[in-house]
Amino acid sequence: MPDFKQRSPLKELLDDDDVSFKDIKQNMMELNTINTLLGGHSITIKGVKALLNDKDANTPIICEIGCGGGDNLHAVASIFKKKHKWVKLIGIDIKQECIDTATESFPDATAMWICNDYVKATFIQQPDIIFSSLFCHHFSNEQLVQQLQWMHQNCSKGFFINDLHRHPLAYYSIKFITQLFSKSYLVKNDAPISVLRGFTKKEWEAILKQAGITNYSIKWMWAFRHLIIVRV
Repeated sequence: MPDFKQRSPLKELLDDDDVSFKDIKQNMMELNTINTLLGGHSITIKGVKALLNDKDANTPIICEIGCGGGDNLHAVASIFKKKHKWVKLIGIDIKQECIDTATESFPDATAMWICNDYVKATFIQQPDIIFSSLFCHHFSNEQLVQQLQWMHQNCSKGFFINDLHRHPLAYYSIKFITQLFSKSYLVKNDAPISVLRGFTKKEWEAILKQAGITNYSIKWMWAFRHLIIVRV
């Protein structure tokens, strides 16, 4: 029986350095499906809309750290295309396999894909918005304090986080669904661990306080996510 009272120290297989491109691509394709069906992309779009002013005539710059296979930025690009508005997108991931997947999967996306540690990335223009989705749970609380401070320092309008709420129902549900339908050993192993590495609202409040961030909101979203929005 997992302990849901505190974050799990277990590491995900995706964080290993020797995962093949084929396996990562399958993992990213299935994560895109999960995000689409369970509302993960809609939460990301809510975060973007919360921080952007529709009356702003400038072309916004939106950056995702830990962009994975690029599906989140593709979802963001779609809402701007529907409105016939321009947007500049930047996707940063430390794994070349993820950047290759993003480039291959979304060749028409108006995005710049960067393979690098996000803290080493340099911007020609400061992004209006920086965000992450299902990225924070890969880090310790101490590492997250620095990550939040970096995001705060490198955006002009604000940043947001879309990540998992640690809860027994979320854990057993995703474990059952992935064992039944997934063809990826990474998804089958990592999805339940991701939930165990997720956060409670009180944990987010403590991390934000340690980072010195006060102007924020935390909203619980279906299915078992938190949307943290920070305005600068």
